[in-house]
Amino acid sequence: MLQTTFTETDKKQLLNLNIFGLGLVIYYVGYLLSMLIEGSSLYTFVQLAGLIVMLFKISDLLFFKFENAYLKVVFIIYFFWLMLTILRAGSSITNYYFIRSFFLDAQYGGIPYFVPLILLFRKNIRFYKKLFDLIFIFAVLYILFDIRFLSQLLNDERSNTQSQGVVEMLSELSFPIGFTLFTFYYHSRKKQLLAVLTILLAILFAIIRARRGLIFMYSTVFLFSYLFFIFNSKRKMWPIYLTGLVTILAIFYISTAYKIEKNPILGYALERGTENTREAVELYFYDDMKTNDWIIGRGYNGEYFCPSVDENQVTNYRPYIETGYLQSILKGGLVSVVLFLLIAIPALFKGIFLSKNILSKAAGVWILMALINLYPAAVTKFSLQYLLVWISIGICYSEKIRNMPEKELKELFKNQLKIN
Repeated sequence: MLQTTFTETDKKQLLNLNIFGLGLVIYYVGYLLSMLIEGSSLYTFVQLAGLIVMLFKISDLLFFKFENAYLKVVFIIYFFWLMLTILRAGSSITNYYFIRSFFLDAQYGGIPYFVPLILLFRKNIRFYKKLFDLIFIFAVLYILFDIRFLSQLLNDERSNTQSQGVVEMLSELSFPIGFTLFTFYYHSRKKQLLAVLTILLAILFAIIRARRGLIFMYSTVFLFSYLFFIFNSKRKMWPIYLTGLVTILAIFYISTAYKIEKNPILGYALERGTENTREAVELYFYDDMKTNDWIIGRGYNGEYFCPSVDENQVTNYRPYIETGYLQSILKGGLVSVVLFLLIAIPALFKGIFLSKNILSKAAGVWILMALINLYPAAVTKFSLQYLLVWISIGICYSEKIRNMPEKELKELFKNQLKIN
C-alpha cells in the first residue's frame, strides 16, 4: 500500500480513526467512572467495550515505515525493551487479576506500554484534525464530570483524599487541552473559548484541592501558551498589554503574600506547599533498590519495600511510585529511561528549533513539558496526554511536517479536505 500524502485521506482511514477515537472516549469514561464511583461493575464492562472498539481494525491505522533512520533503530530497541519488561512478569501473566489489571488499569497497567505504537499511525492532516476533535471532546467531558462531581471537588475537608483523587483523575480529561492552546490559531473562536474555560477550571480546582503537582503542570501550560501567543500574535500591542497585566498581578500577589495563609483556598495550597509528603516514599525506594534494579528494573510486577505509607495498606510493598522517572526505573530500569530520552530529546530540539510552523513547535514544547512533568507526575500512562507525547514525537521527526509553511498549514486546518 502506498503511503498517503499529508493532504490526502481515504475513507477507510477516516472510518478507522473515528472508531479508534470512539473507543478511546468510551474506555476513558468507563475507567473514570469505575475509579470515582464505588460499588458498580457496570463501568468496568463499559471500559472493556471501549477497549474492544478501540482495537477494532487498529492494524489498518499502523504504517510500519519510519521517516528517520535514527528513530527507527532506537524506537525498535525501546519497544522491544518494553515488551521484555512485561514478559519478566513470568507465570503471573496468565493470572486473572494480572489480566484484569493489565487491560483495565490505565495508569499502572499494561496498555501504557503499547502507547508508543501510535507513532506508527499514518501522518496526514485528517489525522491531526481528528486529534484536535478528540481533545475538545475530552474538554467537554471534563466540564460534564466537574458538574457531576462538584460536591467532591468543593469538599471543605482539607484532608479529604477522595476529593483530591477526583481532581487528579479528572485532570486526564483537561490537561490535553493545553496542546490546543499552543496551536491557538488553528481553531475557531468557540473552540478557543472552550480551551480557555477548561484550563481555568482545571487550575481553579487544582488550587482549591492544593494539588501541587497539578498546579505546577497547569501553570507550565499557561506559561508556554502565553509565550506562543506573544511570538505569534499579529496584534503586536496585545502582548504588551497582557505582559503589563501579568506584571501588575504579580506585584499585587507579592505585596499580599504575607496574608496568604489567612485565605481559605490559597492558604491551604501554601500549607501543602511547605509539606514534603513524597520524601519518605522516595527514601524507602532508594534504600530498597539495588544496583541491578537501577539498571534493568524489576519488571512489570516490580515492587519496593515501603511500609505504613498508604491508607489501608495490605502489604509493606508498593508496585508504584508517584514520581514518573522513578516509576519507569522501578519497572524497566535506567535502560528504559535512557532509551526514551534518546528518542524524546532530539525530537523536541527538532520541533522547537528546526521547524517552520506552530504545530511542530507545539509538539516540541509538549515533549519538553512531558520530560519536566515526569518528576511531579506519572506521565507514562494510558491517557490522551501521553498519546500526544508520541504523536508529537512523530511530528518532530517528520521533516516534511516541520518544513511546511505556516500559512499553508493554517489553511489546511481551516478548510474541509476532500476525502478520496
